[in-house]
Amino acid sequence: MDTLTGAEAMVRMLQHNGVKHIFGLCGDTSLPFYDALYRLDHGMQHILTRDERSAGYMADAYARVTGKVGVCEGPSGGGATYLLPGLVEANESSIPVLGITSDVAVGSRGKYPLTELDQEALYRPLTKWNRTIDRADQIPGMVRAAFRAMTTGKPGAAHLCFPYDVMKQQVDGADVWAQPEHAQFPSLRYAPDPSDVARAAQRLVGARSPVIICGGGVVIAGASGALQELAESLKAAVCVTVSGQGSLADTHPLNAGVVGSNGGVMATRDVVAAADVVLFVGCRAGSTSTEHWRFPNRDVPILHIDIDPMVIGANYLTEVGLVGDAKLALQALGAEVQARLAHRPSDAVDGAVLAGRAKAARRAQLEPLASSLEAPIRPERVVQSLNRLLPDDAVVCADPGTPCPYFSAYYDVSRPGRHFITNRAHGALGFSMSAALGAWVGRPNAKCVSVMGDGSFGFTVGELETIVRHKAPLLMIVFSNSVYGWIKASQKAGYDKRYYSVDFDRTDHARIAEAYGVKAWRVEDPAKLDAAIKAAMEHDGPALIDVVAQPLQDAAAPVSQWMG
Repeated sequence: MDTLTGAEAMVRMLQHNGVKHIFGLCGDTSLPFYDALYRLDHGMQHILTRDERSAGYMADAYARVTGKVGVCEGPSGGGATYLLPGLVEANESSIPVLGITSDVAVGSRGKYPLTELDQEALYRPLTKWNRTIDRADQIPGMVRAAFRAMTTGKPGAAHLCFPYDVMKQQVDGADVWAQPEHAQFPSLRYAPDPSDVARAAQRLVGARSPVIICGGGVVIAGASGALQELAESLKAAVCVTVSGQGSLADTHPLNAGVVGSNGGVMATRDVVAAADVVLFVGCRAGSTSTEHWRFPNRDVPILHIDIDPMVIGANYLTEVGLVGDAKLALQALGAEVQARLAHRPSDAVDGAVLAGRAKAARRAQLEPLASSLEAPIRPERVVQSLNRLLPDDAVVCADPGTPCPYFSAYYDVSRPGRHFITNRAHGALGFSMSAALGAWVGRPNAKCVSVMGDGSFGFTVGELETIVRHKAPLLMIVFSNSVYGWIKASQKAGYDKRYYSVDFDRTDHARIAEAYGVKAWRVEDPAKLDAAIKAAMEHDGPALIDVVAQPLQDAAAPVSQWMG
């Protein structure tokens, strides 16, 4: 086979790994790579973004909806620092995103060239796998290693630093190949020890009121079917974390809803408190999902399934830990439970009753707020409108500020799987708009929705041009309340209303969107909200609704630290 340049070899390696889309931003040190993308016939689409952070967030959401590795790229120096937030979020969320950053020439190191930066040191603590390519003959092996690391075991992000002169060196074409399994995730799954599965099954069958708490690992593993079979066998109530939404359809009778301090309501707290055994699945049992390890309390027997052995036993004394892929573990556990069902206690609780109470309490909390005609518009009304109007295959991307607790608590999807995305690992503002575009690229037939606060809009407004350029029919909703609401609400609850440096002036987001070529509506009257959403959904291009909304500090947001 002929020799290739380093840049050409990188393009071919991405192609062989099944990459179809690359999100990124151009720079001087990336020129040979861009030229190779221009010249070669590779079947990949490069999506030019207006900010490297956005490229990372697009790649993240793309990976979440496709089950394939998301790829983003950026130039040296500032570009490498801007790409970092997306990779950090993806890595901590167990989402495989490959970040490729070009760099100054190897021969220029130490000579103070423009944009010189120790990229490998920068990315080392924040990615699962991270290397600098010093010679072109390393490219094929390093790309293979990156995809292997990202998709096996606990998925995560990887970074490759790609120097300018290495892009021009020669590579033997015979070395350019990829392992097919590593084009998607999770790959090369493994299952827990059968003896541990049997012990866990015995514990679950003997429990009177088992409760299953699901994190993002269930959705990542595509384990919803296996979860449903196990839950139905045991008639066990299922709670989900914010990241675990989609583990079970929200409308399933056993799904009690989101639990924890962000989006959980008192009724879901009661479901966990009633458990005599808790099974965590693909969940780190961190501070948010357990309300600082109070629900479940430390006296309840714990079973735990996770792909990462370091998670098990980190926060709770664990009776049985099952290390392995969530889908394989739940399938094995379900089979063992089925064989023992005759030994269930005669007074076992029907989890559908517990879940039904939680849902009824949630509806009772939501409906008077959602039906209110008060202005400014209550966020609950927006969520309820979307519950009625969105198709069941929609993908909603929510920023971590104002939208997150409302959508976590009240947004309902009638099918399992990845239909709700929010950046729960590090909670950076400015995620949602870019994530919605990435989700649409990966799932173009679904209605993709971005819900954001006006603080987040300010972070990401430049990507409206990207959205218009690609004619992406996104529905974007801005909660306009002129405040960094999460912080102001916390200042109200914990600092005696000493509000400091959290308010800013109101922006007319609809007019800004129109200037970019987005069809836009501004809604101040709650009675006109449904009509605006329907019109925006019928529009054949990008649409934005600027909702003049109630400030978070004045709201009844489902956040336990504010509700008591």
